[in-house]
Amino acid sequence: MYLLYATSGLRRNEGLSLLTSDVDIDKRMIVPRVHSGGTKKSWVSFFNAECQEVMVEYLNSRSDNNPKLYPWNCRKTRNVFWREARRKTGLRMTPQTLRDYFCQAMGELGVPDRYIDAFCGRVPKSVLARHYTDYSPERLKRIYDRANLKVLS
Repeated sequence: MYLLYATSGLRRNEGLSLLTSDVDIDKRMIVPRVHSGGTKKSWVSFFNAECQEVMVEYLNSRSDNNPKLYPWNCRKTRNVFWREARRKTGLRMTPQTLRDYFCQAMGELGVPDRYIDAFCGRVPKSVLARHYTDYSPERLKRIYDRANLKVLS
């Protein structure tokens, strides 16, 4: 889950509400389906090969038939998960800090802001971004792959 947040730019609830059907492991593509408002959108995002490897291992280890990618039933269980990570690493990791990391890292890798915004589901603000930018999943995937984001290595 940490890698998914750090390599995709998802919001907390987007990650927690993902269904296994929202994730295409082979394409490393995520299509979250939680926002329908005017400012927060959910387009598509991607995750890197490091995350893909861990996710395949995680999915193969599951023995339940729950359609949720992360089948935690209560807030307390989720909070214990993040507290345990903080205890083991000494870092205060939250979905928001990992989202911030994603945006910063992608910017440092030369990805234009309008595409980082798209990965994060933000509504484009400029005329160029809104009307003259190709946000097709194929184009976004090429941009994501070209950035070659690494977290573990």
